[in-house]
Amino acid sequence: MSDAGLKADLVAVVADKDMEFAMRGILSRRRALQIREVTVDIFSHPEHDPGCYLRAHTFLASMVKRYAKAIVLFDREGCGAEHKGREQLEIEVESKLADSGWAGRSKVVVVDPELEIWVWSNSPHVAEILGWKEQHAALPRWLCERQLWRGGEIKPRVPKAAMEVVLRHAGLPRSASRYRQLAEKVSLERCQDAAFLKLKQTLREWFV
Repeated sequence: MSDAGLKADLVAVVADKDMEFAMRGILSRRRALQIREVTVDIFSHPEHDPGCYLRAHTFLASMVKRYAKAIVLFDREGCGAEHKGREQLEIEVESKLADSGWAGRSKVVVVDPELEIWVWSNSPHVAEILGWKEQHAALPRWLCERQLWRGGEIKPRVPKAAMEVVLRHAGLPRSASRYRQLAEKVSLERCQDAAFLKLKQTLREWFV
């Protein structure tokens, strides 16, 4: 495909504002990602996770000649096909994108179970941004006492609920901007979630 007439390097379709702000924060970390500067437009799908799963290819169909690459990001939890695995969902949507003109230029990242799984790491920035006032190492124990984190596990089993409980405890509102703060501050090397690693690898392959 000729570069003539392309509007930007990348178009991203995400499930909601939380993901949009997280993506903006991640893409601001060019040095950590080892990528060049990227021109990007990010759209939140009006039908959220199910819309990304079922209709991302139609949403992006008119943009085939305007962007060099496309990425779709949504949660497995809430997409309407939770009985399927993360990779199966990704393959399905990538196939539809390929058939609609994005072959070789698109990727799908499904977060399992939900975006908040990327939030949780042993970084002190996580506790700080969530308003936790004690030592950050005490936060997992506090969540264990509330049956939101099991001892020995790396992350809480229900990451969104755990995040919301901490924010309520701190008296802070839930805000999409908090996801951007986390993405901008927490080391990108700390998160070893498979979907996050796929996102990083894709960006590095596309925008070296």
